[in-house]
Amino acid sequence: MHPTRLTAAVAALALSASLATALAGTASAAPQAQPVPPGHGRSLALAAADSAAASGLDELRHGADEDLVRTSVTPWSNGLYYAAYQRTYKGLPVHGGGDGVVLSDSSGKVRDVSGSAAPAIEVSTSARVTAAKALATARGQLAAVESASAPELTVLLKAGKPVLAWHTLVVGTTAGNVPSSLDTYVDARTGRVAQATDKIRHADGRGYHNGNVTIDTAAGSMTDTSRGGFKCGGQNGSAYTGSSPWGNGGANDLVTACVDIMYAAQRESDMLKEWFGYNGINGQGGMVPARAGLSQVNAYYDGTKTTYGRNQNGTNQLTGIDVVAHEYGHEIFDRTPGSAGSSNENGGMNESTGDIFGALTEHYANNPNDTPDYTVGEELNFTGNNQPIRNMYNPSLINNDPNCYPQLTSGTEVHAAAGPQNHWFYLLAEGSQPGGGKPSSPICSGGPSSVTGIGIQKAGKIFMGALLMKTSSWNHPAARRATLTTAKNTYGATECNAVKAAWNAIGVPAQSGETDCGGTTNPDFSLSLNPSSGSAQPDDQVTATVNTSTTGGSAQTVQLSASGAPSGVGVSFSPASVTSGTSSTMTVKVAAGTPNGTYPITVTGTGSATHTVTYQLTVGTGTPPTGCDAAEHTYRGTLASGQAAAQPDGSYYYAATPGTHTGCLRGPAGTDFDLYLQKWNGAGWADVAVGGTAGADEDTRYQGTAGYYRYVVHAYSGSGAYTLGLSAP
Repeated sequence: MHPTRLTAAVAALALSASLATALAGTASAAPQAQPVPPGHGRSLALAAADSAAASGLDELRHGADEDLVRTSVTPWSNGLYYAAYQRTYKGLPVHGGGDGVVLSDSSGKVRDVSGSAAPAIEVSTSARVTAAKALATARGQLAAVESASAPELTVLLKAGKPVLAWHTLVVGTTAGNVPSSLDTYVDARTGRVAQATDKIRHADGRGYHNGNVTIDTAAGSMTDTSRGGFKCGGQNGSAYTGSSPWGNGGANDLVTACVDIMYAAQRESDMLKEWFGYNGINGQGGMVPARAGLSQVNAYYDGTKTTYGRNQNGTNQLTGIDVVAHEYGHEIFDRTPGSAGSSNENGGMNESTGDIFGALTEHYANNPNDTPDYTVGEELNFTGNNQPIRNMYNPSLINNDPNCYPQLTSGTEVHAAAGPQNHWFYLLAEGSQPGGGKPSSPICSGGPSSVTGIGIQKAGKIFMGALLMKTSSWNHPAARRATLTTAKNTYGATECNAVKAAWNAIGVPAQSGETDCGGTTNPDFSLSLNPSSGSAQPDDQVTATVNTSTTGGSAQTVQLSASGAPSGVGVSFSPASVTSGTSSTMTVKVAAGTPNGTYPITVTGTGSATHTVTYQLTVGTGTPPTGCDAAEHTYRGTLASGQAAAQPDGSYYYAATPGTHTGCLRGPAGTDFDLYLQKWNGAGWADVAVGGTAGADEDTRYQGTAGYYRYVVHAYSGSGAYTLGLSAP
């Protein structure tokens, strides 16, 4: 049994029924299905998302040795779910491209996909440099190391080329005593640093206190057990101890600084839950710890903690609401799909994300000691001129930062590069002429004559939803597409048009494939393959089902075609055109003499739009093994190493009476395939019988009560076709 690998593999399986469109397998007569278990809507959404990822829908295209593994699921309004996927190559995580997100709904429809374009990968996965040597190299970049994560073997896409590398995060200080958190990749072939990006996002803040406030702590420690053990203390990392009331209100008292920090961070966490339905800073109810008392004019997030220093003249600590919320905004950016990128544009959007969450938290807290506004650090007086360090409604008022997207260059400093997205957010929330004492905001050349705001809460929710579609290649055009998708699906045409107007007002042009904000639902459809890969001998054939669904408007005619097949391979569809919501059988005929190998075939559906999926054909592998002839029901499928599939037909069956469940798995010779019988326990699928030897064949037998059951076939190592036989009461 291989529980760790199984956990990773079944992350790509929906945790409830109705996975038939997502997973491989053909069957003889299936056991009778009964009413679905609870969580049916979530299951349908994730089945659709997993199917889109496995099929390589549009931007999610990937190669034969690559998979998209689901890493997170975030529920949203209106029965929507954001499912994030990481690309893997021969089981190794891929960083720097190829990741994606699927937005689907509880009726099983794919609403949109976003993906980071990446080339096909072909690289050796054999490391010449040990993990220990790579770690020593990574640690050697810093003068003093506080912590370093265990190296993980990965594939790094650097300038579009794959590099086998050891990945580690090294936290410490440079020779100049500057805090640093280096996200490091050490080339596993040469031992040299292939790439190192500093995750620390420095931000000057304002050092004043929030007055007498209520914070959540343990009885004798500044630890918040209700938010994942969040804590605040000094530079040694330990939480301050004592009792309520915490702090003495002194400008440079560090316990008082932690009161300010915890107050702001807790309000930000509450705002995310109450306004957006998002589970706290890290999406799991918690956040990284905080440290006060840095003896520098700085505040930063480094991927493991937030740290706060003093202002320039040493009169107070940098623990204002907008500064603290800004730093935890970096954690939100880091923990949402795509994480933080290395380009200046991506870094500027990361800085802007911190500013936006600072403004959101100020408005949510509505603390009279810090009146909500759209400036950053306005009470810090960092340069002695009583100016904030950034301005969201007119960024150019501070250091002549750019207001407009066309003003950005690859060399724009990241804090200045926050300007365009900050400007967009203010226009969306408040408009260009909001009135009521709020400042007006300029519109860039070529933009609309005016923009009408929709309010900060709606603007914030649209922005948060867009972050859940973020990929590793995140930039302003991608943010435009994602915010339009979120606005239309969360609210409707009015809010979607406001988002579009705000982007137009800062000079981000319309993007191909972006959501149409029309008041009516635009016709669209989605494609998926079941299975998305298969194998055949020369002079043989293999089939797959092309499933379509109507994702917008009325059902429409979809013409099917294929391209990319090698010489000697013919692809046909029966029928060649379908009404969206129905399916077609794709037959792939392999002529005698076709060379062995793996070939990607692009299947295209053409209707009101054009969508593609990818079928991976392997020529020359063995046929599915036999040996389960006595079983009542037989299922066959093909898996690549590390993949898993649920049976029967990606779904489940219902046993109406107690009895014996017998499973018989026969996998490809020389591989390690495992078999798991699972039963629905009311909340999820639980293993009740496991065949987990180190071979290709497994047999299970389980005496069970009535209920819902399914089998999961897991390719622990090796790839190929399998046969599953099962008998049930």
